[in-house]
Order: sequence, then structure tokens, then C-alpha cells
Amino acid sequence: MIGLIQRVERASVCVEGKEIGAIDRGLLVFVGIERADSAQQAEKLAQKLLNYRVFEDELGKMNLNVQQIGGELLLVSQFTLAANTQKGNRPSFDPAMAPQEAEPLFDYFCQTVHTHYPHTATGRFGADMRVHLINDGPVTFWLHV
Repeated sequence: MIGLIQRVERASVCVEGKEIGAIDRGLLVFVGIERADSAQQAEKLAQKLLNYRVFEDELGKMNLNVQQIGGELLLVSQFTLAANTQKGNRPSFDPAMAPQEAEPLFDYFCQTVHTHYPHTATGRFGADMRVHLINDGPVTFWLHV
């Protein structure tokens, strides 16, 4: 399971012209689900995400996590993160989990995160989404569990 996290000042996601999720300061997380992923990876990524220290402390060091700063999370499914880009000029999505299996796992991941930290919004699995963000830094990390 892959989490591409971006530290943001603000982020939102729209479907069919309607905003369905928005956050202020926090993390925008694009989630890619691979074929071999399971609830175990979802739980591991959730814990890593909640504890990953990407916010600056009083000395300017990345030493604080999203919970410690009272930030928010926006979770957005993005199957393209699981693409194989090693060969040719067209990505292969063979490593990505099939949508009918990935959707319940994404829902489980979102529920797990929300249970531990309720300041969480989500996109809509499989929808054509417009994601707006103001990146802070920019600070972007690739988490792969």
C-alpha cells in the first residue's frame, strides 16, 4: 500500500463540481492499493501516517506529527500510484488491485485512520475528482508499506 503525503496549508476534493471533502493545515494523502495489500498494510500505513513527523517544531526541525499540531487529513484514492513505470512510455496498472477489491480496503483504511484521528475527510473511490491544494514547503513523501 502506498501513501503519497503532501503537507498542505489547505486542500479540497470535488466530484461533479461539488466539494465533498476539505481540510485546512494538515496532510493530503493519495493512496494507491496494490494486489497483495491487505488489512494489515492498511493498518500499518494508517499508523505510520498518523505518527510521521513532517511538521516543524519550535526549532524548525520536522519533529511533529499531524496529531501534535492539531492538523487535518484528506485521504484520496489514486490507483495510478500502483503503476509499473519501468518499461516503455505507457504505465502498466497490473500491480494495482482490482477496483472491486480495492474499494473495501480503501474504506477500511479510511475508517481505521478516522477511528484513531477523527479530523479526517475523504474523496470518493473511483470518482473523477478535482483535487485542489496549497502545498506547504513543498513537503512530499512516499510511504510504501
